[in-house]
Amino acid sequence: MRNIGIFYGSSTGTTATIAHKIAKQLDVPEEDIHNVAEAAPSSVQPYDVLVFGTSTWGNGDVQVDWIDFLKGLEVMDLSKKKIALFGCGDETMTDTFCNGVGIIYDALRESGADFIAPYDTVGYEFHHTSADLGGMTVGLLLDEVNHPEATDLRLRGWVTKVKEAI
Repeated sequence: MRNIGIFYGSSTGTTATIAHKIAKQLDVPEEDIHNVAEAAPSSVQPYDVLVFGTSTWGNGDVQVDWIDFLKGLEVMDLSKKKIALFGCGDETMTDTFCNGVGIIYDALRESGADFIAPYDTVGYEFHHTSADLGGMTVGLLLDEVNHPEATDLRLRGWVTKVKEAI
């Protein structure tokens, strides 16, 4: 398996917990799991595969620790990297569900990186997400508030897609 770094922003701990679950399923060691609040954007450089996770806050904003981290990433050449995205949200925020994932995607889609592992939103009911690709989303969207029982199955399915893409 290729060299994988997991980077997450988490305000309540939910996204951090999901990042560690993903790490376990991908056999990523603890030292390769990074809280963006404590990491520099340049810390992505050693990795071939980047797994980025965020929660969505306020009016559909990316988790606050991602703001400066993302600005740093936007000026980097990520052309030899694969990026997989995941996010946590609340489907009752029906017009901004997991928008944070879409914000990261939009900010980095011109970076040259290869985005991998789009995923479906089967079982969720919402009107809009900026992570939408038309039938699929740019990554794994999770709702630990309303559908925690779906998380493990969704994680396994998405991690399988990540493994197939790398």
